Amino acid sequence: MSAPYILVLYYSRHGATAEMARQIARGVEQAGVEAKLRTVPAVSTECEAVAPGIPEQGAIYATLEDLKNCAGLALGSPTRFGNMAAPLKYFLDGTSGLWLTGELVGKPAGVFTSTASLHGGQESTLLSMLLPLMHHGMLLMGLPYSESSLLETSGGGTPYGPSHFAGADGKRALDEHEKTLCRAFGERLARTANALESKRG
Repeated sequence: MSAPYILVLYYSRHGATAEMARQIARGVEQAGVEAKLRTVPAVSTECEAVAPGIPEQGAIYATLEDLKNCAGLALGSPTRFGNMAAPLKYFLDGTSGLWLTGELVGKPAGVFTSTASLHGGQESTLLSMLLPLMHHGMLLMGLPYSESSLLETSGGGTPYGPSHFAGADGKRALDEHEKTLCRAFGERLARTANALESKRG
C-alpha cells in the first residue's frame, strides 16, 4: 500500500492560488506527509476545448484516482463573484462516482482562495467550496485563532481557511502572514490525516 498523501488541488489563473498551494504543500511536508500538487484544466465556451494532456507549466491535472486515494484534501480557487472558479466546480461536478461509493467519507479537508480585493468575496468563496466537501462526508478544517497571524494579518487569512489579497492587478505577492497561515493549514491538515490513519490502522 502506498504512503498516505495530502492532495492539494487547485485552479489558478494568474499564479496567486498556485503559490498558496505551494505554501500549503510545504506545511504538509513539514509534518512529514507527502503533498501532491494537482490542478484542473480551464473550461471553454467552445463546444469542445482542446488542451494538452499535460500542462506546459505547473502542476499536472488531477484525476479522480488522485482524489479517491488521498488521505486529506486542500482545495483552492480564486474568487469568481463570491464563488469558486468554473474549472474547479466542473471537476467537482464529475465526482459523483466517488460520492456514490463514499470514497471521501471521514477524510479531512479544507479550502483556500485568492482574490483581487480585500472584500471581494473571500469568505463566501471559501464557504461555497466547503459545500461539496460536506456532501462527500469529509471532515472540514479551518484555521484556529491560536494561529497568531490570523489576528495580525492585514491581507488575507480567515478562520474558514487561508486566503490571499492579490491586489487589483493580481500581482501582490503573498505576505509573511499569508504564507504562515498557508503552511500552518497544510501542517494541520497533514497531522489530522496522520492521526486518523493511525486510528484506522
